[in-house]
Amino acid sequence: MTRRRIGQPWNASPENTLDDPYDAYRKWVSERKGHPESSDTRTPRRSPRRPASALAERWTTVDDVDVFYRESPDPPDASVMMHLHGFGLSGRYLLPTAELLRDEFHTLVPDLPGFGRSGKPSEPLDVPELAHAATRFLDDRGVERATLVGNSMGCPIICEFAFNHPDRIDRAVLVSPAGGVHNQPLRRAMGQLARDGTREPPRMMRVAAPDYVRFGVPSTVRMFQALTRYPSLDRLLALEIPTLVVIGDRDPLMPGADRIREVASMTDNHVLVVVMEGAAHAINFSNPGELAHIIRLFMADQPIVDDPDSPGLSRAYEVHRGTLHPAPKGPPGVTPPSTDAPPDARAG
Repeated sequence: MTRRRIGQPWNASPENTLDDPYDAYRKWVSERKGHPESSDTRTPRRSPRRPASALAERWTTVDDVDVFYRESPDPPDASVMMHLHGFGLSGRYLLPTAELLRDEFHTLVPDLPGFGRSGKPSEPLDVPELAHAATRFLDDRGVERATLVGNSMGCPIICEFAFNHPDRIDRAVLVSPAGGVHNQPLRRAMGQLARDGTREPPRMMRVAAPDYVRFGVPSTVRMFQALTRYPSLDRLLALEIPTLVVIGDRDPLMPGADRIREVASMTDNHVLVVVMEGAAHAINFSNPGELAHIIRLFMADQPIVDDPDSPGLSRAYEVHRGTLHPAPKGPPGVTPPSTDAPPDARAG
């Protein structure tokens, strides 16, 4: 396959330059090492006072770090689906979507090391190290392959996971894949994050605030810097597995749908891009029914159509289907929606 030139993407350095943006990211990470970070003191396990969802809540130990995770209470005899959270947060805000899929997929929702209720490693982990931690968690659970669903920071973690372990990932679902030039400099990113807070459901703050307090302001700033410097787009477009990207049209941390379509069309890729109207950044929390519906359609290679169980709540439609992405099967006699049509012609 001959890859077309990417040109200037919206959230990464151009691929047609002499410098590899990933090498630049690794150089920045290496320069950050050696600074005083977190303590390696092991804290006692603290489970929630009451279950946060219909998923079972469990503990394990991975590389000498206690890891808290949720799992389908009666794991079905089906493929594994692991949900990965954003920076500063735990997996709790992913639960509304994850629990809707718990009976169709063997569902796992860990708090990665250093986040949520999980223990802290001796040094905070960057994106590649968090991808390694996710791999080791699956090793601990005896999982060989899985579909990975991420939000925000979880998306570059999935891209890194797929780059290093292409034989262990079936499909990727990237929801609000922030990171890169669109979120730089840090001051701009923090402003975007503040605007997003006003667009999320008020109950999201009750979930997110304890996680951010537990994570700490210095850790939040450091991790956000690592996230915005990671070459997310380069990794995303290089994925060689069916990949679903879901963005909300009210997400200030993401560029507009037109820009995303333009950049995604510059290469032959496996990416399917879907826009969800009315959604902001934390789609897994704010629009779980619609997102779970889209994931089901994606996993079955069905055309993306609105959720019939959520009429009028939001509209979802394709804006890009990569030349290498599986063609939609669709019910007999039904014409798949065109990605070249205006939204009104695509959404029901």
